[in-house]
Amino acid sequence: MLKAVIVDASAVSRDLLNTVLSEGGYSVVAQTHTSAQGYALLQKFQPHFLCIALDQIEDGSNIVEQVRASLPKTLIFMVSGDIDAATLKMALGRGVHGFIVKPFKPDAVLKTIRNTVLAMIRKQQS
Repeated sequence: MLKAVIVDASAVSRDLLNTVLSEGGYSVVAQTHTSAQGYALLQKFQPHFLCIALDQIEDGSNIVEQVRASLPKTLIFMVSGDIDAATLKMALGRGVHGFIVKPFKPDAVLKTIRNTVLAMIRKQQS
């Protein structure tokens, strides 16, 4: 079972995403509301992927770069209700692997994660 950490300032969003992931067969090992606490949880649990809200990516902590450096195999999914072309470009340039759009549609969330995991496996095999 793949492990996940959720970082989002909204407790409602964390709970909803936790439900979607848990019901989709993933293990949410931790969740928090700040990037600093999220990074500590990543170090502790070393999950397969991180779901992190855009606000925490842009808070000045450089969490994406820190994760890329310390846990290079951990996939990073940016969570936001407002993803435009500039935001996509910024996120991809920093090392984000995929995007989860709010409000959450369970099928879309699970498909995004599954497709990204499969793409990374294929990339590693070639």
